[in-house]
Amino acid sequence: MTAYNSHGNLMSYKVYLRPTARSLYGHSAMGCTTHQKNIQDALHILFVNGVGTTWDMAKTRRRKTDNIRVQEKIFRRLLIGRYDRGRRSKGVVDMGLVLREKHTGKPYSVYRLSIHGILYYIDAFEPTHREIDSMASKYSIIIPKVFGRWAQIKKVIGPDIYNIKILARGLYLNNTNMANKNNPLYELMSYIHIKYRRNFEIIREENLADQISYWFYTFLLYENKINELRELMAQDDSIREWYTSFFHQATDYYEKRMSTLNRSRYIFEQW
Repeated sequence: MTAYNSHGNLMSYKVYLRPTARSLYGHSAMGCTTHQKNIQDALHILFVNGVGTTWDMAKTRRRKTDNIRVQEKIFRRLLIGRYDRGRRSKGVVDMGLVLREKHTGKPYSVYRLSIHGILYYIDAFEPTHREIDSMASKYSIIIPKVFGRWAQIKKVIGPDIYNIKILARGLYLNNTNMANKNNPLYELMSYIHIKYRRNFEIIREENLADQISYWFYTFLLYENKINELRELMAQDDSIREWYTSFFHQATDYYEKRMSTLNRSRYIFEQW
């Protein structure tokens, strides 16, 4: 399958996509236009059900009075846009909220939420815990270190797993002054931003998934869930090795920066 879209990093989501999407498509089911409501319905279907064709989506939404072909055409126009009097209107695929995937040898495309689309939906429409659980199961291979271990993590940390909502609001990315300086969040959360700072405009989806996963496990430190984090690491060697490697990358970075400052000290000693 080939995905026709690209992502920026979490900072790109925070400062560009999130406010743009909220402006275009709303951040509540209340007071929205018919167009916004239709898009919100499409995002909801993809959020809860995962990958599907526009026909699948139409069948999901269908009511007794609906014409399924008409509904399918509506979803297709919402997702990929339309041409009208020689002008093209953009769809949510162009915005980066939804990914279109073409199967080789198949005449149809399937759609799913992008990682940014998942975060936007969580932020704007406040899905229930059950809906988030359903989403995590459908998108387990997209963010495997979090969604792929959702049941295991939930068993250890309980309802705090839904703190993913905090990330969806764009918190604790560049505003690390909110951190408690008595734990490693300040430096580690800053390093998450530093590590991916060159990927503001484009990032591979698996790397964006890693950035979110680093945020998720680091946020457990902020919440003083150190024992819970230790338990999760003990249960999964691959997660422990992956996160330990990240910790060492961060310490190496700060040690090198401090070494550079120390070497530059003589400049100020001359003043």
